[in-house]
Parts: sequence; C-alpha cells; structure tokens
Amino acid sequence: MIVSALLTSVGINTALCVLFFTLYSILRKQPSNYEVYVPRLLAEGISKRRSRFNLERLIPSAGWVAKAWRLSEEELLSLSGLDGVVFMRMITFSLKMFTFAGMIGMLVILPVNCWGNQLKDIDVVDFVNNSLDVFTISNVNSGSHWLWVHFIAVYIVSGFICMLLFFEYKYISSKRISYFYSSEPQPHHFTILVHSIPTSSSSSISDSVERFFSELYPSTYLSHVVVRRTGKIHSLVSEAKKLYKRVTQLRSDPTPQKRMNRGISGIFRQKTNVIEEYQKKLENIEESVRFKQSEASLAGEEARAAFVFFRSRLGAATAFHIKQSVNPTHWITEFAPEPRDVYWPFFSESFMRRWISKKFFSEIVTGYLPSLILQLFLKVVPPAMKFLSSIQGYISHSDIEMSASRKVLWFTVWNVFFASVFSGSILSMLQAILDPKNIPAKLAVAVPAQASFFITYVVTQGWTSVSSELFRVIPFLFCRITRLFTSLDDDEFEVPSIPYHKDIPRVLFFGLLGITYFFLAPLILPFLLAYFCLAYIIYRNQVSISYDVFFLISFMNVYAPKYDTAGKFWPVIHNSMIFSLVLMQIIAVGIFALKKLSMASTLAMPLPFLTLLFNEYCRKRFLPIFVAYSAESLIKKDRQDQNGATMTQFYEDLVNAYKDPALLPLQYLPNNDNLRTPLIPQA
Repeated sequence: MIVSALLTSVGINTALCVLFFTLYSILRKQPSNYEVYVPRLLAEGISKRRSRFNLERLIPSAGWVAKAWRLSEEELLSLSGLDGVVFMRMITFSLKMFTFAGMIGMLVILPVNCWGNQLKDIDVVDFVNNSLDVFTISNVNSGSHWLWVHFIAVYIVSGFICMLLFFEYKYISSKRISYFYSSEPQPHHFTILVHSIPTSSSSSISDSVERFFSELYPSTYLSHVVVRRTGKIHSLVSEAKKLYKRVTQLRSDPTPQKRMNRGISGIFRQKTNVIEEYQKKLENIEESVRFKQSEASLAGEEARAAFVFFRSRLGAATAFHIKQSVNPTHWITEFAPEPRDVYWPFFSESFMRRWISKKFFSEIVTGYLPSLILQLFLKVVPPAMKFLSSIQGYISHSDIEMSASRKVLWFTVWNVFFASVFSGSILSMLQAILDPKNIPAKLAVAVPAQASFFITYVVTQGWTSVSSELFRVIPFLFCRITRLFTSLDDDEFEVPSIPYHKDIPRVLFFGLLGITYFFLAPLILPFLLAYFCLAYIIYRNQVSISYDVFFLISFMNVYAPKYDTAGKFWPVIHNSMIFSLVLMQIIAVGIFALKKLSMASTLAMPLPFLTLLFNEYCRKRFLPIFVAYSAESLIKKDRQDQNGATMTQFYEDLVNAYKDPALLPLQYLPNNDNLRTPLIPQA
C-alpha cells in the first residue's frame, strides 16, 4: 500500500466520524429518539418525551464532549459501578501506554526506519506515492547499528508497560477493597451456592440442607432456599410477557379508533377480537404457570442445589473454602452471584450436559472455527460466543460475559491477527505451532509484512466501530422500523447494559496491535491514539450525566449496569496485555536475528521470561483479591455492620433475595387474584 491510499482511507473515515458526531448531536435532542440515546432516563421516569418544537434541536452542539471529559471517577463509579470504572481504566491505560510509545516511535524509531534503504530510499518530492513499507523496520539495512535503537526501545517500552500494569493492578485492587468497605450489606456476600447435594429416600433436599448446615454451622447458619427445576416455567413466563406487551401495544394504538370514526367500524371490531384472543391466551398461560409452579413446589421437583444464607460474611466465606464432606463430590460450594446476576437456566441442565458442553465448546469450537466466519459475520461473533458460554454451566450472567470476553478476544487474535499474518493459511499456522523453535523467525518475516494492512485496519475498523457506538446505528434503525408498526410507552423497553463481551476484546485487540507494531511500524501509533481518544470520550458519554442547555433536560445516557463484579474483569485485561508484550518480545528476538544483529537477538531473549516472571508476581500478589475477600476484610466489615439498625431487616429480606423469578406469581390480567398464587404453597 502507498501513502496516498492510506491518506484516502483516513480522509473517508474521518468524514464518517464527523458525520456520526454531527448526527448524534442532532438526533440525541429529538424526543422520538430518547429510547435510543437516553433510555436510562426514560426507564427511570426522569425524562418524558416533549413534542413542543424547538429550533435549537436542529443545531449540532458539542457540549456533551466537554461534559463527558470532565466526568470524575467517583461519578462514574456511582453511575456504572466498579466494572464501568475498570472499563474506562483500560482505555486510559492504553492512552498512557501509547502516548509514551508514540513519542519514542514517532520521534526516534520512525526517522531511523526512513533513513534506511534496505527496500528503497524514501522519495521526499513524491511523498504520497511512497510505499508504507519504507516507514517500517523492514527498510533498515541488515546488520545496521541503527537497529540498536529498536532494541533499546523494546526494553524501555516493555519496562514502562510492566510498571503501568503493576500500578494499575495495585490501584484497582485497593479500589476493589475500598468499594467493598463502603458498600451496603449485599446478599451475595452472605450466601453460598451448594450443589451435588446427596439425596435420601427418607427426607427431602430441603430437610437435608437444613440438618446438614445446622449441625456444622450452628452459630452462623441462617436459612436456605432450595432451587427448583423451572425450565418450562421460564418459557411460559417469557411467552406471557410477549403477549402482555402485544396487548398493551394494541390498546395504546389509536390508529384503528381514528379509522372507525371515518366509518370503517370493521377494523375496530377486528382489533377488539384480536385483543380478546390474546387475553384468552394470556389467561390460559397464567393458569398453566400456576399449575407448573405448584408442581415445582413438590419435593420431586427439587434440584440438588440450594442457596444457603449465613449471619456473617465470614461464615459464608468459611463454608465456601472448607470441604463440606468426606466425599469430595458431595456438598460442593461456590460463592453465590448477585441475585440479579443469577443465570437460572443453569439449574435446568444436567451435570453431564454441562460437563460435555464445557469440554467441547471451550476446547474445540472457540479455538478452531474457520476464519471465514469472522470475516463475513464479525458482528455475530460476540453473541455467538456468549451463547456458547451460556451452555457451559456458568451460574451467573457476569461469569458468562467474562467467559465470552476471553473467547471473543482469543478468537479475534487467532482469526484476525495470526490468520492475516500467515495469509489465512491454517497449514502455515499449524506448522509454526508444531515447530516452536522457529516461531520467532517465522513471525519476524510475516508480521512486518502485514503492517500496511493493520494500519488500515485500525483506521477503518477502529474509528468506524467506536464512532458507530456513539451513533448507535443498529438500535436507531431498529427503533425506526418498529415504530412503523407499534407505539411504545417510555417503560416498555429494556435499558441496555455495557456489552463487555464485545467491547473489552475489541479494545484489547487494538492494544495488541499497538504493542506488537510500535517498533516494527510506529506509523500505526497516531491512528491508535486517535482511536483511544475517541473511545475515551464516547464511552464516558454513554454512561455519564449531561445537561442540555437548550431545554434543561437531564441526560443520563445509554447504559445501566445489570450486575457488578467489583472489577473482576481487570485480570482478563492484565493477562491480555502480558500476552501482547510477550508476543512483541518474541517477534523482536526473531527480527534482530533476521536482520543479522545476533547480539541484540541474544540480549532480547531474557525479555519474555522476565515479563512472565513479573506476571507470576502480580498473579500471587493481586489476583487473590479478585478471587475472594480476605478474612481480615470480612471480619472488619462484619464488625462494622453488626450493630447496624438495618441488619434485622436485611436478614429477613435475604431469605427472599434468591427466589426464582419463574416461581413468582404473574400479575398481567386484572381481577384474577385466584390465578396469582400457586395451588400448593411453596416451602
């Protein structure tokens, strides 16, 4: 690729970004678009649609940029939880990293690359027709002493990134502990999930749990809730919700009434018949749900799992960490997720199915799907990986999303980076893996050759994707289309949450490109910095509060957290950065050997081992904080809350916190109180 082609691509994508920003500045002010750009406000009833015309709505404004930039971390924490803070710290970490690497790359390494003539001399007069390869390390003469500049840069940037990773891990670890101390009592801190409960013909699962934990933990055990098999009930409840929504839409749609006033009364009668038909179906479903709930209340429908509640956090942690039985396959414990984070279909699957799914999908499907899928259906990959994770037997939505994040990341690394580097040849990739001694040499040849492709990839895929996140193209089009057929109230839509399984892998992949190419093709760094600056502004805007100066409407923009892992995504981010560093260092070993600078290649060999040693230290020093809270923290928090006036009420509410939504009575139809409770009271 030549410089002129890159400049054309940059110009086109810059124009697209400006267009998206302009459209967003106008469309976000239109009341008809509030469910796309401010759904959180509508759902919470803070803002209502206003049809009064105002000319200012048609004038683009950039005030939201300054407001998003000024958003403090404490405000971000209150709006999106610690997970939102971790997401933004990932972006600011990348900005710090590539600002430092960019100064070295653009001011030092790039001139060295241009001064070389291994490929050709740079044409200053006809600059736009130069090949991008003249700006890469490939243009530096083999054996040139100027390659020592690249060697020193690799060591300096590696040390700087490791230093940043250490302080960032340390900061987020302390933030996680502070977040724990400052939080109100949370149900999942007092609860464990017990499964593989042994069955007995003489007693029910509930009786077994009560007897077992009362004997072992008499001073801390509080109560329990046995999980029921409710897979079929969930399906019925979902169908009832859809029918109720449809009936509500038909009742609120004024069009048929207007037509009736014009004399076409048959249309109104047809609408009435449809509503009555839907109401009859809804009534039948509610009755079916009532019977299924009654069946689920019987002992025979108990799953071999229960949520067990304790009077203290330390009591729950003790029960979690200690083996409960001499038979290690019985009474298996794990920490319970937040009540809103529980993935209830988990309990409807058999152990064998979950085990087979976890082995098959995690080991085979996510590693070896053909790269053609990613190229043709890139948008489908994140939801596909989330679906695969959902059938692996994870208990919570957050675990599913973290698993999907890892799958999407490594799938992207394999199918975009390595497939492009090795020209999409699976045979070439397998040969490199099966011959590990030659991996540095093969990467040294293949990776620099794809520098032009990945520079263009950052501009086209990176800039466009992050700009479309602001404009929300798909939700906007979906809203436009559905409005042609239905009329929605402000509370008839679901407020979206940040799709971590899609956005975290994308940001991390661009981080991998920057780390890998900073000394090979430093020209990629300005475009990456532009990408992360856009991401910084746009993502802060999506979770921030801004105030429109024209009609004094408070905008709390798009995303609302649906769970909070208290920062557990950071180890995923840290491990990805370590992988990127090691990959860059292995390439450096190979490139110096290829360029016939054997001394530099030899001196670069310790770098990957030093990086992995640093990672092992971080794993032992910080990772346990993200796995479980220490006894010191738990006891301190328990003592802080033990005399609290709200703890009695908290214990009463705790027992009801983990009730399966499928077992709650439906209340869609009026005047049907007899259909709102199961035939048999639940134990």
